[in-house]
Amino acid sequence: MPVPEFNEIKAPALQFFADGEQHKLSEVFHSLATHFELTEQDLSELLPSGTQSRWHNRVNWACYDLFRAGLLDRPKKGLYVITELGRSVTAKKPKKIDREFLMQFPKFAEFMKKSEPDKPPAGTSVGPGAVTPEEQMGSLATVLKRNLAVELIDQVKTMDPFKFERLVLDLLIAMGYGGSREEAAVAGKGVNDGGLDGLINEDRLGLDRIYIQAKRWENTVGRPEIQHFVGALAGQHAQKGIFITTSEFTAGARDYAKHLPQRVILIDGERLAELMIEHNIGVARAYTYEVKRVDSDYFEES
Repeated sequence: MPVPEFNEIKAPALQFFADGEQHKLSEVFHSLATHFELTEQDLSELLPSGTQSRWHNRVNWACYDLFRAGLLDRPKKGLYVITELGRSVTAKKPKKIDREFLMQFPKFAEFMKKSEPDKPPAGTSVGPGAVTPEEQMGSLATVLKRNLAVELIDQVKTMDPFKFERLVLDLLIAMGYGGSREEAAVAGKGVNDGGLDGLINEDRLGLDRIYIQAKRWENTVGRPEIQHFVGALAGQHAQKGIFITTSEFTAGARDYAKHLPQRVILIDGERLAELMIEHNIGVARAYTYEVKRVDSDYFEES
């Protein structure tokens, strides 16, 4: 049979995890291939990019959706285990689990809200043929990028604190701060003074320095934390600071930062992920589609 759609894979995939054991994706690939009676030819079918099998890609996405809905947990990338919520769903033995089914779970609904493409301007038609192929590709690329951002922050939140400090340092260097890595590493060491995590040269010559506060938090960062950071800056007679968190800032915290005499930049988890993607920190190119057009110059008569 042809490779099933990834929505058709979710129910059997969740049932596979009903034993309560942790399983690698490679086990899921093999077991469900047998379940769907896929042939070697089916399994060897590649995506248009030619970099991954269609079967592996769809199983990956099926398990990822179940994870985002809270039906599976992921101790580490490529390893899944069923949750109590997942057990309750398997007990009902749903015949099909698609994204509409998963929208009943708040975690998945929130994930889809973050990853869905922007709505078109008011009055714009969204029916079939309403957008060009280039627009469709751009919209899909946006969805993939937003999914990647969510995935990145999940990874960052589980990082060792020292590795997180290195991540922040790598990002700032990639953005042009600190000069070389050796120079930036010296400046990037924790200052352990009044709540400041570190500092980095604003430029290679060290004409000015920027103090850093980096927090791997789940809770929202409020105004008191920013006030404490600003107090620490004042203790260093510093005028510039960056406060980075893996969570979010309250409206009060953002409003307070806007009206300070010092220049304080707030980077939340969403913005951190965007910057990591933009500057290739913690990400790697998966595949590339090359789109060509007719070279009009070639066909013009001289």
